[in-house]
Amino acid sequence: KAGIIQEHRMVPQILFQFAESFWDILGLILGFALRFTIAWWWLFLPFILLKPALYFWLWWRNEIYASQQRFICVEIRMPQDVQKPVKAMEDVFSGLWQMHHPRNTRNKWIDGRYQLNFSIEIVSTEGVVRFYMRLPEGNLKLLETSIYSHYPTAEIQIVDDYTKQIPQDIPNKEWDVWGTNYILEKPSPYPIKTYSKFFEPSPEGEEEKRIDPMAHLIEGLSRLGKGEHLWMQFILWPVLHTEPEESTLVKDGNDIVAELVRRKVPAKSAGILGGVEKDFEAVGTTLVTGQAPIPTKAEEKDLFPPEMKLTPGEREIVTAIEEKISKYAFKVSARFIYIAKRENFFGATRNLPMSYFTQFSTATFNNFRPFKKTYTKVYTILTWFLDRRRLFVMKRRILRHYLMRLPAFFPNSQGLFFLNTEELATIFHFPGKMVAPSVSVPRVESKKGEAPPGLPIE
Repeated sequence: KAGIIQEHRMVPQILFQFAESFWDILGLILGFALRFTIAWWWLFLPFILLKPALYFWLWWRNEIYASQQRFICVEIRMPQDVQKPVKAMEDVFSGLWQMHHPRNTRNKWIDGRYQLNFSIEIVSTEGVVRFYMRLPEGNLKLLETSIYSHYPTAEIQIVDDYTKQIPQDIPNKEWDVWGTNYILEKPSPYPIKTYSKFFEPSPEGEEEKRIDPMAHLIEGLSRLGKGEHLWMQFILWPVLHTEPEESTLVKDGNDIVAELVRRKVPAKSAGILGGVEKDFEAVGTTLVTGQAPIPTKAEEKDLFPPEMKLTPGEREIVTAIEEKISKYAFKVSARFIYIAKRENFFGATRNLPMSYFTQFSTATFNNFRPFKKTYTKVYTILTWFLDRRRLFVMKRRILRHYLMRLPAFFPNSQGLFFLNTEELATIFHFPGKMVAPSVSVPRVESKKGEAPPGLPIE
């Protein structure tokens, strides 16, 4: 007993000695680290500053390249009768996709070159509806070729930027603004409802008489009164959908299709241990439970492939996804803003573009929804005393981004999605007067043509 008691008395002394030695060793290590850091701190500085330095270098080169670009705003006047199907507008966007310029290492890091965008805009100024495009000046001939080849009686005119017609410091005492960006509810490979669901093919020379979603929008925009402006904007970047650095549309679409058709995922490799870990797992299970592991039943081969087991709805979704990723695509930023004088501001007008986007939505495919982070509305409880200031900043920000044609969270890519040429043609095309008879849309009054060859000029 005396020996046991003596041993118990020695335990605190041993622990105390161990604690003293531990703190001594820790102090030596920290002292050495501190002295090493003071003497050699500059050795780690390049590794710490490398990423910020590359970011600011690329930013500087991009700013130089951007200062050399000149954008123009053009107005497109529609003809009286549009005798082309909506698919003609799909060909127009396919032509505009040729604005795509692949980059190499020198163009990116030395020249600062990046993919230029263009925007398509539907504008209602006090009830007068106009169609605009803003694009780099060097691509004007490409736009004229793409449109005149399908709409020879249309008119393209370079005009002043319509956004200069209003004060640039809205909201203020006289003007107010409301707006939001739009995103897709599901991943981009899921398509929206396109013109093939609205129209039936008609012979060329006859205007399509099916319900046109543009007619709903134009009729609503023509109802705006004095001092009211409603602007819709789609900023487009052509992307090479087979290039992973520009777009993951094809990869994501193939993954979704593989999941829908229930294709088998390739088995992973056994790894470095070559499957030995499974043997150890089986031995451990036997030692703990006393029973041998039950061998897994080999999968029986199905008589029918997984593709044959799809429901009609799943088969339709798979077909639509494969059709979407097979066409040229654009990265898109979509938004609208409603601007009006405070005495004429009518909040319900913002429902007009919302109802327009709803026409392209389906429960099984994809649909547009407002991007809540860009709502010009404040939802707070704890910081209610800052709501007015935050709302002012949000309104000023969305107007500035619209005027500068920038995405919502530039330079971040948040809020961007992908649409192909068919989807863009559905959203933005030129309806004829029979489909959209509103008189608020300026149209070409008379047909124009070239002089006959061989006409004497003297």
